[in-house]
Amino acid sequence: MAVLSVLALVVTGFAWRSVDALEANLATARLGLGGAKDGALDILMVGTDSRTDAHGNPLSQGELASLRAGSAEADNTDTIVLIRVPVDGSSATALSIPRDSYVDVPGIGNSKVNAAFGATKAIELDRLKAEGESDAEAEAQATQSGREALIESVANLTGVTVDHYAEVGLLGFVLLTDAVGGVDVCLNNPVDEAMSGAKFAAGEQTLSGADALSFVRQRHDLPRGDLDRIVRQQVFMASLVHQVLSAKTLSNPGKLGQLSAAVQRSVVIDDDWDILGFARQLQGLAGGDVKFETIPVVDINAMTDYGESIVQVDPQAVRKYAASLAGKSDDSDTESTPAVDPSSVTVDVSNDSGIGGMASRVAEALTAKGFREGNVGNNTGTSVSTSRVLAADSDSAGAKAVAAALGDLQVVGDSSLPADTMRVVLATDYAGPGSASASTSATASSGRTSDVVDRGTSTPVPPGPAVDAGRKGPQCVN
Repeated sequence: MAVLSVLALVVTGFAWRSVDALEANLATARLGLGGAKDGALDILMVGTDSRTDAHGNPLSQGELASLRAGSAEADNTDTIVLIRVPVDGSSATALSIPRDSYVDVPGIGNSKVNAAFGATKAIELDRLKAEGESDAEAEAQATQSGREALIESVANLTGVTVDHYAEVGLLGFVLLTDAVGGVDVCLNNPVDEAMSGAKFAAGEQTLSGADALSFVRQRHDLPRGDLDRIVRQQVFMASLVHQVLSAKTLSNPGKLGQLSAAVQRSVVIDDDWDILGFARQLQGLAGGDVKFETIPVVDINAMTDYGESIVQVDPQAVRKYAASLAGKSDDSDTESTPAVDPSSVTVDVSNDSGIGGMASRVAEALTAKGFREGNVGNNTGTSVSTSRVLAADSDSAGAKAVAAALGDLQVVGDSSLPADTMRVVLATDYAGPGSASASTSATASSGRTSDVVDRGTSTPVPPGPAVDAGRKGPQCVN
């Protein structure tokens, strides 16, 4: 939201005249980002629960009360979005990362990604104060370390080199929403949830101020918890982009002036970012070229061995998905999968290996890649010594896609199967996704340890349809 608001300012005649003043008053952070050519300009946008403005000034009691967010501050970054802009500037995709995604945080180890900033900052703050640094200097250095840890955590997860950084706090969200005159949203059902302050009727409505903040912060009483909150944030941002890029905002000097003031007070960006050059690159961007998506999730209801609820993700799958948004494949993944829509393929998985639970794990891995889950269990047919994929047509794209997804298994014809259903039979030689050896390899590459409990069941969430900022009228959501 911060990035797109800044962009909206700069692509207008009003902003061209005011860009020097805008840049002079923006809060910046020295982060030394970029340096890799991976087919896209990549911006990490984070929303924090900070009770200060972008320049470190405490919010007034009246402002705090209006936010309905309480006074406790933990420096969590509950909204984390990686924006990928291909080098030709023809489009932009905002990729949301669930706040509870369990990742390797530099210097800390396994942690929820939303704690990378705050936990690192707290550790550094204690160390710096113990060494005698002043409160102000310790705060500045610790905040810098927190931002760097979050950036590195996201880069490790996605395989993307972050080129630029934008950060906006709770007050900034409210100011930016009010500056455009509120944002249109639509709810499938009425909500009344006390923890976020969300109390809205069903249907279309325009939200501003603290109501807008409550709308995007609610996660309790939603069917999919934080993932439904992410969808809310995405449709909100899509509606905002549509509104900001429309004539009613771009032709209104009063709204642009208010938006400029909101950006200056509430947005932090990296100090190497040439906002003017970035705006020139995206001058032709239209609402329909801006989309919002979410990384694939292995298990939305995973658990650590010490009882913490987390979202389990597969870094390899996330990297491959992020790479596809820039129109390129992930170089670290040599898998070559035939062009086929995995959601059109049903896969039965039969375990003939004697290793308990492997059929379920392989089925989960396939579901995470977008395939439809069929029958899962032990093999009741002819025993096999080598793992294979059975298909009515052994040359079909669906069969080859399943075989490639599991490590280039052999494909064998079986005329008893429907054309859209494949059957995987796992033998003792299987070493692909879902096997014990694959789990060991993933642990080594991602820095994860065995503290995630394997309960034999999971709730995977493959990427859903993109939210398009070009649609007329807000998309209705939970």
